[in-house]
Amino acid sequence: MKDIAELALDTCRELGGSYADIRIVTVKDEDISVKLGNISVLEIREKIGFGIRCLANGGFGFAGSYDPTKDEVRRVAELAVRIAKASGATRKNPVELVDEKVATDSYSTPIKKDPFKVPIEEKVGELIEVDKRLREHNPEIIKFTKADYRGHSEDKVFSSTEGAYITQKIVFCGGGFSCMAISQGSPPQRRSYPGSFRGDFSTSGYEFFESRNLLENVERIADEAIALTTAKQCPTEKVSVLLDGHQLMLQIHESTGHPTELDRVLGTEAAYAGTSFMTVDKLKNLRYGSEHVTLVSESITPGGLGTYGYDDEGVKAKRIELVKDGLFVGYQSSRETAAQIGLVESSGGMRADSPQKLPLIRMANINLEPTGWLRDEIIEDTKRGILMSTNKSWSIDDKRLNFQFGTEIAWEIIDGEVSQILKNPTYTGITPEFWGSMDAHSKDDWRLFGTPNCGKGQPPQVMYVGHGCGTARFHNVRVGIMEGK
Repeated sequence: MKDIAELALDTCRELGGSYADIRIVTVKDEDISVKLGNISVLEIREKIGFGIRCLANGGFGFAGSYDPTKDEVRRVAELAVRIAKASGATRKNPVELVDEKVATDSYSTPIKKDPFKVPIEEKVGELIEVDKRLREHNPEIIKFTKADYRGHSEDKVFSSTEGAYITQKIVFCGGGFSCMAISQGSPPQRRSYPGSFRGDFSTSGYEFFESRNLLENVERIADEAIALTTAKQCPTEKVSVLLDGHQLMLQIHESTGHPTELDRVLGTEAAYAGTSFMTVDKLKNLRYGSEHVTLVSESITPGGLGTYGYDDEGVKAKRIELVKDGLFVGYQSSRETAAQIGLVESSGGMRADSPQKLPLIRMANINLEPTGWLRDEIIEDTKRGILMSTNKSWSIDDKRLNFQFGTEIAWEIIDGEVSQILKNPTYTGITPEFWGSMDAHSKDDWRLFGTPNCGKGQPPQVMYVGHGCGTARFHNVRVGIMEGK
């Protein structure tokens, strides 16, 4: 791959590029889905391609291809330069990049069992058995069943005219199951495990999927789905809300992760629910949450779905603070956007979901730091509250301020004890007010959750990201169906 990289970079230099980089990427995916006793998806996909970015005349150009031959590399490099020069001619201010330490390095996801070496028959067999037990649990009420697995690997080469040459192998896998319970007089009720109906994922080997213990959780999840069909409706009131990690991860994702992406703030990205209220004038001035709220962006924790060695600009994985003791203190940035607002470094989160896509600022692992509480202590300390789990629906405005979330299941808390199940739970809030009401976050059930389907950009890109959290408590939160709705 080195000769291809050198050809691309030399071509960009010769044609007037002041900076260029190339990513050569081989992507492999394996998707398996079993639905109602039938294999509905069984796919293995592999592709190799490259993408070239070039800076010329103060503008960026990008072009890519799935044909990594020398003639095609030269043609694509020439195209990237032409686009860069055309872009530069329209800019009022030339692109500047913050300095970055040039690296010659390699990184590999630490794994014990290569997901792509585990026989397909073994994976299919596990999913079929899960689906079968769900269908047999109570066939009069359990009417829909589904079990899923996904494995993914990327082999990347990154090289730049600054002298960087980095090889990486990123591997992740995971999955889960869901079922739908239907009984007379009740809307269908879904329960999923682990987490949302898409499952849970980690940059790990097949051992992570095995550790989810799907079969051991079938009966509990099916029983919860059945119980929801006759459960009490979530009341409409203001009350203390406890979010466990399966729901808190999405709260973090939507109301912290996306609005701290600097391209949204600067207006160069507005797809998928808009821009951001966390504008540059609010940096180190906005009281985002209570003193108990510290949120970080990091790409270094083993197993995090947003963990890697280097981003797609060759920036080394790192940890930065977004919110410190409730104060908004940092952004997720690129080398270009960091320079635009006077930051000294990129956050190291530029990634693309394929070699033919331009890297965007993407979440890595966005984590809520734990406080000194234990989960049971938070519950015991709650006089009256509702504990919610597992996202079912979400809505947020184009500034990431006003939101509404629905979860699959909730439990009432009375005098410090978990009581009856509640169905159709929802809650609403305004981001700074909501985070300002948080007074506790557990440490004993804190872990990294992974979601492989974060959408951003036009044309759209789908990225894998992580969120570290436990169970958190928020006060005076509106729950239930709002009046007039």
